[in-house]
Amino acid sequence: MTEPGQSNGGFWRSLRSGNFNSAIASMRGAQTAQQLAFIRSQMKDNRRPEVLGTPLDELEVVVFDLETTGFNHQHGDEILSFGATKVIGEQVIENETFHMIVNSGAPVPPFIAELTGITQHMVDAAPPLMEGLHDFMAFIGGRVLVAHAAAHDRGFLNAALWKTSKVRLTHRLLDTMMLAQRLYPEQKDYSLDELLRSSGIPVEGRHHALSDARMTARLWADYMQEIQARGHATTLGDLYVYLSEA
Repeated sequence: MTEPGQSNGGFWRSLRSGNFNSAIASMRGAQTAQQLAFIRSQMKDNRRPEVLGTPLDELEVVVFDLETTGFNHQHGDEILSFGATKVIGEQVIENETFHMIVNSGAPVPPFIAELTGITQHMVDAAPPLMEGLHDFMAFIGGRVLVAHAAAHDRGFLNAALWKTSKVRLTHRLLDTMMLAQRLYPEQKDYSLDELLRSSGIPVEGRHHALSDARMTARLWADYMQEIQARGHATTLGDLYVYLSEA
C-alpha cells in the first residue's frame, strides 16, 4: 500500500504516529468520526438485566417508525426518515418527539414519494444518514424501543448501522403487533390501520414517520393499560414472559 498525494497527508501522518483515531478523523472528517464513536458507544450495555425489574407504569420507551425507499433493505432500499416519541408508563410525552429526513444515497421512487410525501428534492437537501442515526440514537439513549411490525424497522436500522458504523442494534425492541396478537387472538387483521380503528384511535397522517410513531405510541399505552388491568404483567420481565407464552 503506497501513500497517496498530499491531500491525505494528515491521515498518513496520524497513522505513522500511531494515533489511529486521529487518522480516521482526518480521513472521514472530525464530525463524522465523532458521530461514529457516539453511535458505537450507544450500542453498549443496552440489555442490562436489572431493567427487567422496571414496573410497566414507570417504563420509559421510545416508540418509533421509519419511512423507507422500499420494503427490502437487502435489495438496496434505504431509510428516508425517522420519527419517534417518548412514552413513560401509559403516558405519551407529546412534546418529546423526533423527526428527521435523511439522505441515504438512494433515489426516491415515485410511488414512495406519493405515499410518504417525501420527494427527491427533500432528500437531496437532507443531512446524511450518519447524522440522522447519530441524532436518532441521541434521542433514544438507552431506552427500550417499540415499533409496529418491528422486524421491518429492525432490519433497516441494522442495515443502516452496519453500513455507517459496523455495529448492530442492541436495544431491546418490543412489537405492538405481537402485543395485539397476544391480547386479541381472535382478531384477523393486525395491520396498524386496523388496530388503530379497533382501538378507537384516529388515523391521521399515515406514512409520515412521526405521525405513525405517535399513533403507535397510543396503541402501546393502551396495551400497557390492558395488560396490567388483566393481571398479565407488572414489570418488563413479566411482559417478556407473557409474550413468550403465546
